[in-house]
This record gives sequence, C-alpha cells and structure tokens, in this order.
Amino acid sequence: MKTTVTSIFFLTTSLLHAGFEIKEAPGKHIDILNEGKVMARVMTAHDTASAESRHETYKVYTHVFDESGKDPITKGAGGQFTHHRGIFLGWSKTRFDGKQVDSWHMKGCDQVYQKILRQEVGDDSASLTILIHWVASDGTVFIEEDRTQVFRPAKGEGAYLQVDVHTVLKAPDAEVELNGDPEHAGCQFRPSNEVSKNKSAKYLFHGDAVNPKKQKDLPWVASSFNLGDKSYFVQHSSHPSIPKGNTYSAYRDYGRFGAYFVKKIPKRDSLQLRYRFLVGVGEMPERSYFAERYKTFAK
Repeated sequence: MKTTVTSIFFLTTSLLHAGFEIKEAPGKHIDILNEGKVMARVMTAHDTASAESRHETYKVYTHVFDESGKDPITKGAGGQFTHHRGIFLGWSKTRFDGKQVDSWHMKGCDQVYQKILRQEVGDDSASLTILIHWVASDGTVFIEEDRTQVFRPAKGEGAYLQVDVHTVLKAPDAEVELNGDPEHAGCQFRPSNEVSKNKSAKYLFHGDAVNPKKQKDLPWVASSFNLGDKSYFVQHSSHPSIPKGNTYSAYRDYGRFGAYFVKKIPKRDSLQLRYRFLVGVGEMPERSYFAERYKTFAK
C-alpha cells in the first residue's frame, strides 16, 4: 500500500507540472509556468498609497525569466532609467482631448491592470489576455487595452522561450495620438540592470550596413547581452501589419531596444499591434536563424 500511495503522489505531481500553467497572485503578478518553472511574470500591481508605491507599480510589463525559471533576465523598477521594465509599451507624447500625457515615463498617467479576460493552457503553450486601462491623473481612461501574450517553448540555437504580443489599443471617448521618438516610445525590451553596468549589449540586423537611425520599417532586430557568466539573446520582431514608419532604437550598450511609430486612433476605434520576442541562452545565432524565425512570424 505504501508503494501505491507513493506512486500516486509522484504521478499527481508529474501531472501538475506537465505543460503550461497560469497562476495569478492577486494584486501582484501573473506567472506563466512550464514544467513547474516560471518562464515569465506579468506585473499587475498598482498601488497609489504613496509616491514610492506608485512609482513601483505605475505600468504593466512582463518579466522574462532565465532558462532555469529562477531569476528574471529583465529589469523592473529602479536601476538606470526606472521606467524601462521588461517587455513594455508606451509613448512619451500621448495626446487626447486637447491634453498630453507621457505614457513612457508615466507622467500624468498610469497603466492599470483590471482583470484577466481570457486564459488558455496546453502542453506546449499558454495564452493570457488581460484588460489594462491607461488612466490620466484626472481619472480619464483614454486607452482601453486588451493585451494578449502567447508563451511557447522555443528550440534550436539555445532558444528557450517565444513570446507573442498581440495587443489592441482602443480609444473609448476621444481620438488618441501616439507619438514620441525611437528612444521614448513604442514596444520595447529592457534586460537586467546588470547590463547597464557591464555594457555588454550588441545588436544584429537583417542585413549588412543597416543603420536604424536612418532606416525605417526594419523587420526585426536581435540583441545579445551578458548576465553573470552567461550570454543571452533576444530577437524583437515587428509584424508586417505594424504601422509604416516603424523605427527601431537598437544601439544602447545597456540593452534597451525596440521600435516605435506615430499613429492616431480615431474615437471609438482601435489599433491592433503584433510583436514577437524570441529568447535564448548562449552565443548569438547567425542572421539566417533569425531570418527564418521572422519568416514564420510574418506569415
């Protein structure tokens, strides 16, 4: 009987840790796990009790964890440029109804998590859709965002995680203009603050002699950086449906990189955006590897 009970225990534990799981810690975060390991953590806290707590929680973002599931390889609050956090979105010049707020540095507004809209898990993926209100200091909700993130394991060349971001930005009551510049707007990725100290970030483009400061609508950019004695790489891909004029910022040695565009969302209309992040450990793969991965995404 003892052997039977032990067998059942291990079978139950195995089933619990098989495939993907989504676990919410209310008021804090939502974890995405695979085989019992944390792959990513969506930060959902919002606390306005003090200036300090608001600063810690004024935007929704996603931490990416290392291959062991123990530590994030992305930066949270604090460090160099505290508003750079994991995978995040914002525009420094966000205009609506004759007003302007800064949804990049979070001046005059907050991104406030509301609830989980949909969640699905399987053996090889997890999909999470959450509702986020972009709220001005006067309480006006100027953007209603449905942010979907699909998490899958990745294979080949050291890759271990793929994150698809499909977000819908709705302008509920007034036209919204998304504006800024490549350094302070768009959908971007920020690695651990350690990279700001070791200045190890390097970049790879889809072709030779690419200058992101002069060329627009690049399909993807990959970055590599060092954390401790390990190297990591991330590919940031913009779907062909992204508004034209999409401009990458991909040259900072501390590792923040991503792409922005300028666009107006008409009143009661919406804008859909699609990005893919491929994350791996080890040396940066060859350009051809990233090109093939982008081709699959662009379909």
